[in-house]
Amino acid sequence: MTADFDAQRRRRAPQPQVWALALALALARGRVVAVLAVVTAGLLTFHRAVPNSVGRLGSLLEAFLPWLGLVAVVLLGPGLLRRSATALIALLLPVAAWTHIFGGLLLPGAKPGARDLVVVQHNVSDENTDPAGTARALADAEPDLIALEELVPEALPVYEKTLAPDYPHHAVRGTVGLWSKHPLTEARLVDIKPQGIAEEWSRGLRTLVHTPHGEIAVYVAHLPSVRVGVSGLASQRRDESADLLGRAVAAEKRDPVILLGDLNGTVEDRGLDPLTSRMNVAERGFALSFPAGFPLARIDQVMARSATVAHLRTLPATGSDHLPVAARITLGRPPA
Repeated sequence: MTADFDAQRRRRAPQPQVWALALALALARGRVVAVLAVVTAGLLTFHRAVPNSVGRLGSLLEAFLPWLGLVAVVLLGPGLLRRSATALIALLLPVAAWTHIFGGLLLPGAKPGARDLVVVQHNVSDENTDPAGTARALADAEPDLIALEELVPEALPVYEKTLAPDYPHHAVRGTVGLWSKHPLTEARLVDIKPQGIAEEWSRGLRTLVHTPHGEIAVYVAHLPSVRVGVSGLASQRRDESADLLGRAVAAEKRDPVILLGDLNGTVEDRGLDPLTSRMNVAERGFALSFPAGFPLARIDQVMARSATVAHLRTLPATGSDHLPVAARITLGRPPA
């Protein structure tokens, strides 16, 4: 009887091999989470090392780079479930990398100063059925400047009429325009048309704004769209147009310079290097602007040279597929 009982107990008790297998699986699962965490941290930190030669994978990664932070959040669950110290420690790496790159955007901006300029940038959409309502919504933010893209001939008179009471000065070239509370001079077309486009294509404007703080060269631009397909990111025309715009800004002899536009790229995207290497980008604020229904990226940009883009935010949705972006720009001290 006793012998039979001992035999049954031995059969019910976990064998050493089972414990070893369970421990190995737990460690393996912890290592998987840890490896994924390290890879995520590596992509955040060394995203420029991802090549653009095939499908522009580097630019594709950089377009959605902030969203890699969600990987750490997703991996936290399995790390806690497995109680893996290795995994949890490894998860600190992507958290630290994300905070280093994007954490500053979450901080509150400095208080507005006497030499601040408020600007609004908006792709109003060529399919917008309520241009008057869109114009009123933008004017309600009381900016000094309003830059618009995708202006179509049918809607342009509506924008002009609606904005005229508060913005008596405006300049339009092709499908882009600038409305201002302050006088404008020297308005001209900026040629940023990439090769291979046969039809009429005018998406660049440069004008001089005479503000109480001095003259400012302002550029408004709409770079070509990009497409994501099975072969990767199709951004060749966008990149070519960005290079042309970067050359125009580099040749600008006046300072400060403000660039407003739908650039169809994030500031992390290396395709915009001709611009981001020459201009300051927002120090505070994410302001994801596209698509309006569920914003995934900020492709509507405000940049400046010899000035600081102190804070960026989105405005409520209009009849466009983009959200308007409002920025506070701090101008430098006037020349002595």
